[in-house]
Amino acid sequence: MSKFKACILLYLLMVGQILAGQGKLLETAGLTQIEGSGGGGIVPWATISGYGSRDETSASVFNSLVFLDDYRLHSLGGSLGLFDRVELSFAHQNLNLSTSGGEIRQNIYGIKTRLYGDLIYTFLPQISIGVQHKTLIDGAVASAVGAKNNNSGTDFYIAATKVHLGAVGGYNLIWNLAARATKANQLGLLGYGGGKNDDYQAMMEGSVGVLLSRNWVVGYEYRQKPNNLVGVKENDWQDFFATYIPNKHFNLTLAWTRLGDIAGAKDQQGFYFSATGYLW
Repeated sequence: MSKFKACILLYLLMVGQILAGQGKLLETAGLTQIEGSGGGGIVPWATISGYGSRDETSASVFNSLVFLDDYRLHSLGGSLGLFDRVELSFAHQNLNLSTSGGEIRQNIYGIKTRLYGDLIYTFLPQISIGVQHKTLIDGAVASAVGAKNNNSGTDFYIAATKVHLGAVGGYNLIWNLAARATKANQLGLLGYGGGKNDDYQAMMEGSVGVLLSRNWVVGYEYRQKPNNLVGVKENDWQDFFATYIPNKHFNLTLAWTRLGDIAGAKDQQGFYFSATGYLW
């Protein structure tokens, strides 16, 4: 993690004089997904983080908290958007085991590349591919629940995102569809693979939102999850969210999440809060 911080600092020193990107319309930069990628709360989008246009760079930082019945998940990190083509991201996750004590930590390194299209100006959606490499710092719980790998794993995904102007009673509609190849149990916090399955599986993820104004977006997300572990059920995730985007410098998201069973704790649900700030 220290090497990553050093690389980020060096990059900021090199490009710190670059001004905030003005090329993208407000709200089209997306939010920050809980694994650090640009997108929704639990689903990555095809958007490249930040408001930089195709001849600009941008940087952002985020801080997300999920308050569940038996757990608290804290995720924070940042991303770089390079010329609206490539996104580099990092997230550090800390799952606090509120009822039993202890914590599980994980680092996630991401890269995303836009292959084709634009959210608004092309007939077909914007399409991107991405990779999220996850390293589990605390692997004891993963071993205890029967994960095949308690060290690291890598997810691969492809996402398509599109904005339809005036499509819902005059309001703009945004949708996203993603397919993920993964072995991760609960994002990787419970390791990778298990007694039921230790191969990559294709999981579908989706988001839909309505832009009520220049500053407000409301919507719904759904994320399919694998069920690799013996005796430890994993359910699909979903949330209903509202996002406030006052300007191109930051946004705030509040959501109600339903995450199902996690490590034997039943029907975990609660509030999700996330803030993203754009450095330039």
